[in-house]
Amino acid sequence: MVRMIRESFAVVEPRAEEVAKFFYGMLFSLAPATREMFPANMEVQRSRLLRALVHVVQMVDRPDDLIPFLRQLGRDHRKFGVVNVHYESVGTALLAAVKKFAGAAWTPKVEMAWAEAYTIMARAMQEAAAADDGPAYWHATVLEHQRVSWDLAVVRLQPDHPVGYRAGQYVSVETPQRARLWRYYSPANAPRDDGIIEFHIRSVEGGWVSRSVVGHTQPGDVWRIGPPMGRLSVDRKSGRDVLMVAGGTGVAPMHAIIDEMAQWGENPRVHLFMGGRTREDLYDLDNLQRFAMTNPWLTVVPVLESDPGARGVEQGTLADVVTRYGAWEDRDVLVCGSPSMIRATVSRMLVAGTPLDRIKYDPFTLD
Repeated sequence: MVRMIRESFAVVEPRAEEVAKFFYGMLFSLAPATREMFPANMEVQRSRLLRALVHVVQMVDRPDDLIPFLRQLGRDHRKFGVVNVHYESVGTALLAAVKKFAGAAWTPKVEMAWAEAYTIMARAMQEAAAADDGPAYWHATVLEHQRVSWDLAVVRLQPDHPVGYRAGQYVSVETPQRARLWRYYSPANAPRDDGIIEFHIRSVEGGWVSRSVVGHTQPGDVWRIGPPMGRLSVDRKSGRDVLMVAGGTGVAPMHAIIDEMAQWGENPRVHLFMGGRTREDLYDLDNLQRFAMTNPWLTVVPVLESDPGARGVEQGTLADVVTRYGAWEDRDVLVCGSPSMIRATVSRMLVAGTPLDRIKYDPFTLD
């Protein structure tokens, strides 16, 4: 089953954008009510579907990783009002989309493999949604909007009830300025007694939500926050030290994990490489260096791609610099940043000899 799914997906992946358009067209035809769950502009949603599919196909032979991911997706989709009947329509649309673009690679056996895999996926999502008796989302009021630079803001919110996330996880958010445009962001602080959550949000080109948040969010705005997702974390009892690799605002979940670890007296050694193109991109460097001054287990290495005159930093891409230090085969590795940065870094580390099962990253941490 694994081989047939991967081989057929490899055929359709070059036409992934067309697959996504066909999928949503078919879904809205089969279940017209689902159209109201999505924004008018579907571009980001199609991209998110493709990333989810790639992630699932990559993990299809690793159920210990795949099932927790699917269960988190099931809990998260409750915020849309998804019910069991919708899963049948999604499955029909997905198989029809892959079949249309797989051509001769689509055989009865391949169809059976996809149908069996989707049944397992849907069951995991449905069971998780049914078992979760928590809210589908939380309301949170903006307390503070701090413009760090022209394209970066720090936003602090007070949820109406505590959001039970773990340091390193991410959540989906919806802002009043961009209704139904949910985006995934990682809290930059460990859970606090007062429940306040801090987000670091950079305006990205063409980003309807990020540009709105950076430019127009005001104290008093009420956001909606979906259930926590993600698997970035540090096992303090594993006996292994930790390597963190963060690009841009991908440093936020690393900051949250370090914030939580700093509450303990003893920790594994943590080596954090934080990267950007210019010095401005290292907006959180001073805060993290202050952590390092009082926590000897933490080492922070700033990395710049396009600022050759900068001092006190490593030069090059994160992939270049991290692998220049070695394979890190004895470390647990956490990676966060843009999809392209994650792909480049993970690929280079695998070539350098880092074991795949030691590397953790999430597919939705930057939209």
